[in-house]
Amino acid sequence: MLAGEARMLVDGELVGTNSGATFDVVHPASEQVAGTATDGTVDDMERAVGAARRAFDTSDWSRDLEFRHHCLMQLHAALEADKERLRRILITEVGCPVTVTGSQIESPIAEVKHWADHGRAFEYLVDTGLHDTPLGPARRKLHYEPQGVVGAITPWNVPLYLNIAETVPALMAGNTVVLKPAQLTPWSGSELGRIVAEKTDIPAGVFNVVTSNANEVGAALSADPRVDMITFTGSTATGRAILAAAAPTVKKTLLELGGKSAHIVLDDADFNSALPLAAMMACVMSGQSCVLPSRILLPRSRYDEGLAVLQASMENFPMGDPWTPGNMQGPQISETQRRKVLGLIASGLDSGARLVTGGGVPEHLATGYYVQPTLLADVDPDSQIAQEEIFGPVLTVTPYDTDDDAVAIANNSIYGLSGEVSSADMDRAMAVATRMRTGNVSINGKSHFGIDSPFGGTRQSGLGYRNGAQGFTEYLHIKTIGMPE
Repeated sequence: MLAGEARMLVDGELVGTNSGATFDVVHPASEQVAGTATDGTVDDMERAVGAARRAFDTSDWSRDLEFRHHCLMQLHAALEADKERLRRILITEVGCPVTVTGSQIESPIAEVKHWADHGRAFEYLVDTGLHDTPLGPARRKLHYEPQGVVGAITPWNVPLYLNIAETVPALMAGNTVVLKPAQLTPWSGSELGRIVAEKTDIPAGVFNVVTSNANEVGAALSADPRVDMITFTGSTATGRAILAAAAPTVKKTLLELGGKSAHIVLDDADFNSALPLAAMMACVMSGQSCVLPSRILLPRSRYDEGLAVLQASMENFPMGDPWTPGNMQGPQISETQRRKVLGLIASGLDSGARLVTGGGVPEHLATGYYVQPTLLADVDPDSQIAQEEIFGPVLTVTPYDTDDDAVAIANNSIYGLSGEVSSADMDRAMAVATRMRTGNVSINGKSHFGIDSPFGGTRQSGLGYRNGAQGFTEYLHIKTIGMPE
């Protein structure tokens, strides 16, 4: 284990809250306290927002593109130099197995450079040519300008990645930022603040981090009239609260919320290719992923065959101590989260689902917040276990009769974040994929997710996009300027 930075970054200084209050950070694999973090207050958040507002309004940060690029390249180099420390902190906070930390360490560090270069090359003033108007020809130009002060509220499942994804493009676009990291993973935010303060020329107030164990601190950030935009990743319930808090000032909100994604396995699919990958996706990161296709839809004609493949894969999935290379499933983030997962499994059984494997706590892992890889069959599409996001290593399986039936079951959800189709026929797979009401779809395991492609949900899975050119322009607004030719 490794304790992280206990202080927060406010107006260029690494500080504790005035009372000196802290809260514990628990390692989910040992259930032991690994260290503490500063327990910031609403007053601390107000100071951070004030610093960000002043830095945006009075400094050259929003106008000096080359300086922003310089600072973010410094940040990239510093993160690269500190990546092994960051990796140990990630494993300590989250329980993420060391084997699968690449997507949570190397990938976000590389994205810092990507956004620095993307923002440097971006065309902030676009001439759209001459336009006929009742008052004669007018030339129109589009000026892309930063939103202003951006408040970023991040979750605990992939904390360093999302701390970077929600702040670095905002900074490169010329905004100032206040980051509120999740209570369970404060160090992935405070370490980022320490590195900014110690290793970069980013001016005081441009980037701030407020750690806190109190929900009202994040709520204060959402409601503050000095904040121009809120970006948030997390539960749909919290997303609704953020929308309500932002409504009085009509501030822009960028939301990546919950998911209950379906994987439609068509009757011509290669089960031995598609289903072991589906089992792996359910277990890696302990199922704590919003894009996880946790609802498996199998054709009734091959139902038992598919269940057997899934069962074998889940019963042999390597889980255990996250510090041991080779393990790919670690613990849930907390005892509260484990109880939620086990409670939803019990709800599924009560509603008529059949337990194929798992369903409880592994006997050989009595310490740590572990849950067995769990496979539930014969799941009613309308049941709680099929409708509510589990955030655990659980797959539900439901049979279907026709492609139309499968699409209807997949779309029977308030969510629309992700989805998957498996088939030997690409035309058939595309016909199904385009009918799924979701923002992103994978076909035959080919990932839709990447820094160069927009990622966002439909319905109650969110608003707006991360990644791609669209993800960068979320942090900008367009001023249309009419002028003489």
